[in-house]
Amino acid sequence: MTIQCQSSFQNKEMDAQQKTGTLFLVATPIGNLEDMTFRAVRTLKECDIIAAEDTRQTRKLLSHFDISPGQLFSYHEHNKAASGPELIRYIIEGKNLALVSDAGLPAISDPGADLVALAVSEGIPVVPVPGANAALSALIASGLPTTTFTFVGFLPRERKDIRAVLTPLRAAQGTLLFYESPHRVVKTLAHLQEAFGNRRIVLARELTKRYEEFLRGTIQECAEWLAEHPPLGEYVIVVEGESKEEAQEADSAWWRALSIEEHVAYYEAAGSTRKAAMKKAASDRGVAKRDIYNALLEE
Repeated sequence: MTIQCQSSFQNKEMDAQQKTGTLFLVATPIGNLEDMTFRAVRTLKECDIIAAEDTRQTRKLLSHFDISPGQLFSYHEHNKAASGPELIRYIIEGKNLALVSDAGLPAISDPGADLVALAVSEGIPVVPVPGANAALSALIASGLPTTTFTFVGFLPRERKDIRAVLTPLRAAQGTLLFYESPHRVVKTLAHLQEAFGNRRIVLARELTKRYEEFLRGTIQECAEWLAEHPPLGEYVIVVEGESKEEAQEADSAWWRALSIEEHVAYYEAAGSTRKAAMKKAASDRGVAKRDIYNALLEE
């Protein structure tokens, strides 16, 4: 195993004697421009290159803070394979590069994580310049437990992939954090209720902006609210984790020692049809009946 140690000193972030440049991860406002830090502004002014998810959006931000970038590059999900190595080459040549996303911390639900991995593999110093973050802002204002939490981000598009993500999280006792667009939030709530039951949630939208709003209630109550108030703006969905009582109940579930075939056979022996037995087993396990059917075909 190779141990890599990186030391950063705040007063030497732009060391002129350093041959290799540095990758700075610069947080940008998630809505309110006053969330921009003095350090972020200074870093963007001093870096040789700025890499942005959307250069048009970033130009507006730079103009607001009177920042004239040396070079502004596009780096996003669709061009990262080509742009990433090119940006790394510039840093190796001695240029300091600042990576920004459209809003919040880069490398959170965007391809910045891939650029960081490339930089680390090349021994390039990586320096975070912290700032606003939507998920943590929603969490601390939610009223739900903050001791332990899991950031999930955006759910996949396909139903089977959504189940694959949510099923293991059903037993998580920490608070869960999701991102969602206004176009998908209603469907996502339906998926969450199917996976977790009618838990308490908080819908946080338009964080730090003029129409910032927190909607607190059960999943069902929030879904009914959205049916009468069409979703607007980007959402963070904060979901309470499984309670200790639920965890204890799940741990003592009588069927846990059974295989799926044995589980279904139990209900058949009690008089249920094959179809009804599969449905009951699926309900016990918190999965779709189709998953039970597929599992039986494989056994």
